[in-house]
Amino acid sequence: MSKQQIIAGRNPVLELVQSTQQVEKVLISKNASGEIIKQIIQICRDKNVHYQFVPEVKITSLSKANHQGVLAFTALIQYQNVQEIIDFNFENGEDPLLLILDNITDIRNVGAIARTALGMGVHAIILPKKESATINDVAIKISAGALLKIPVCRVENLTATIKDIKNNGITIFGLDGTANKYIQECTTKIPLALIAGSEDEGISKEILRLVDQLVKLPMQSELESYNVSVATAMALYEIKRQ
Repeated sequence: MSKQQIIAGRNPVLELVQSTQQVEKVLISKNASGEIIKQIIQICRDKNVHYQFVPEVKITSLSKANHQGVLAFTALIQYQNVQEIIDFNFENGEDPLLLILDNITDIRNVGAIARTALGMGVHAIILPKKESATINDVAIKISAGALLKIPVCRVENLTATIKDIKNNGITIFGLDGTANKYIQECTTKIPLALIAGSEDEGISKEILRLVDQLVKLPMQSELESYNVSVATAMALYEIKRQ
């Protein structure tokens, strides 16, 4: 694993986003302006690199270097392409099992989920670039290194990605406590993609419309919900059991 680097300064950040190195995110001061800033923003848009405008005090708190209102963070892991993973599995005679994390922002949950996913034979974890936990050293540690071994895909548009997954003949299951059916009542035949949503709001409404089958987990009425990492582990076990 390469150590995450913080790149400060307009020209260094411009050179970084122009390179082939994967960038986690770019922070730009709300007060920053000029031609190089415009170039950085345009390249971020073209390469789907997440960038964010923040108060300059935030950037200063993250770096003591002469940042000139711009910071970039390199990626700790190399993110992969969803379609390439699907193609690779089909070409090798293996039906893909994918795990989609919708708006899960707690890095501890992401780490725990990745550890289970690796053990359950998940072929890739897919998460959106926005409204999602950043894969950092804490997440990797909690995953017991699983995040370095299982393919992780960060996508710009989760809705479009799910539509593409469906076009590959992969069934979409969604975990939802209000579903009419328990997961053990359904045929969870692979190829399959399982969606787990945030603990507070669950799967977003836009994503729910794309789900082929909503399923829930057995639970005593005294408990309102499972932790999302626990629920995902239970669902993956049931999928593999069938």
